[in-house]
Amino acid sequence: MHFIGKIDKRIYECVTKDMTTDEVIITDERIGHIDDHHPGEYENIAPFLKAAVTAPDYILQDKPHTALVLKIVEENGKRIQLVLRIHTSSDKAGYKNSVISAWRISKSRWESYLRNKHILYKRYKE
Repeated sequence: MHFIGKIDKRIYECVTKDMTTDEVIITDERIGHIDDHHPGEYENIAPFLKAAVTAPDYILQDKPHTALVLKIVEENGKRIQLVLRIHTSSDKAGYKNSVISAWRISKSRWESYLRNKHILYKRYKE
């Protein structure tokens, strides 16, 4: 288990108000999942996961207690998407919020998500 950072509960309450922790982790199994489905991607995005979860640009609706988090990394313009599972009181005690998957996305995919998905949170007002 690898600690990524802490979320601001005020930001993520758009996903669920029933959050038991602000800590976010990723497991070795999930890192393996990312490597299996997106070869070489984890090494590219790992340095930016903390920024993505602590200061998301967008949070999009997904499954219950799950967020699609979008982040543009300022220094290199990479666009990152990650799936974040929020731990709630109905989940097994002792677990944390967890990154389920993460990968880079293209500008066109980013724009498609913003057109077609329900936006729960956006960092900047346009």
